[in-house]
Amino acid sequence: MRDRVRRLGSVVGTAAALGTAAALAVPAGAGAATTAVRRSLPEPGGRAAAPHPHRSAVTVAPPSADAPQVAALHRLRPADLLVVAPKTLSPAVLARIRQLPGVTATSRLDAASIRVNGKFVQMLGVSPGQFRAFAAGPTARSTALWRSVAGGSIAVSSTMGRQDKLPLGGTVQVAGQRRETLRVGGFGTVGISGVDAVVSDTVARSLGIPAGNALVISAPHAQLAELMHKVKAILPHGAGVAQLAAQVEPGQVVSASAAASGAAGATTTADGPPLTAAQVRAFLKAAMSRVGMPYVWGAAGPGSFDCSGLVQWSMRQAGLLMPRVAVDQARTGPRVSLSQLQPGDLLFYHTDATAPTYISHVAIYLGNGMMEQAPEPGMDVEIVTAEFGSEFAGAVRVFPRLAAAVAGDPAG
Repeated sequence: MRDRVRRLGSVVGTAAALGTAAALAVPAGAGAATTAVRRSLPEPGGRAAAPHPHRSAVTVAPPSADAPQVAALHRLRPADLLVVAPKTLSPAVLARIRQLPGVTATSRLDAASIRVNGKFVQMLGVSPGQFRAFAAGPTARSTALWRSVAGGSIAVSSTMGRQDKLPLGGTVQVAGQRRETLRVGGFGTVGISGVDAVVSDTVARSLGIPAGNALVISAPHAQLAELMHKVKAILPHGAGVAQLAAQVEPGQVVSASAAASGAAGATTTADGPPLTAAQVRAFLKAAMSRVGMPYVWGAAGPGSFDCSGLVQWSMRQAGLLMPRVAVDQARTGPRVSLSQLQPGDLLFYHTDATAPTYISHVAIYLGNGMMEQAPEPGMDVEIVTAEFGSEFAGAVRVFPRLAAAVAGDPAG
């Protein structure tokens, strides 16, 4: 059953191991200094639900009485970079990375794509007491969740639990080098790109996930693009590093050249122009032709869609290349204010209470206060009143050249 464990290192060399290429381009608020913008990168399709004002936060099944204790959480550590390799990272490599200027903390991980109830899921094996500091705040603070993981349970993202209808306190079938039945100990988003499941390093070994083949790096005061290049120079062949946070100045977005390399910088006139009127018409015509089609997680048309799949498919009908996941689609142009919204602009949302600052949903602005979206399982593509409440993260006007660069084709 070795084919059931996919090593993330095989694709992370292009900074896509967990579905990420670089950073969110929705800038921080005016008046801020250079800011790190945290974001999640869901699996293709985004594992995103429509905006909703009452999402629950971390949910945990009571850990067993004999569940081991875990170290207390003393402080949160921003997860800035993620390294993934095909095999165990050597102590020498780890030591050199930890000595780089700006690196304040690291945590070794086991990383692979592995089947949970028949679907491939990005999974991490962790030392619960050490790793919890790198998780999204609400999840990090849940001692019960980490005790459950330490006791052999699996914790999954809130959205995965909801969309896959997983039973809290029930069991799932996890297929690695051998099949394991694991108890679902809690729902809580980790906050690292695309990761929807976490187990202890002991369980990871039993599943055949490569031991210590990944590393999360916290470097809150470093220039991340520069640090990423230094980390790359240390890594062995086949390993790669992905940036988990964007650093942007107020009013900046990621330029096309920077998008191709995973860096952040100001947009330039060379990144424009935006969609032409003909392209907007073709994009919206394609999108509106899909109204009534069912939401299916991971689907990108033509007969079913998730949120970002609808955007990508509709853009393709207009001859435009777009990245696959919502967080990368947020990097395809400059941010626009609500007063400047035009048909064809993209609207982005935070919908996961366990990772409240992360982009997890996208909709298409149609004009006249209306938007189109693929909302969530059990619903169809719909046109609804545009929502600009507490979960609204910002709007972006797509620049085709920049979108192509983010999608991995700088030539457009």
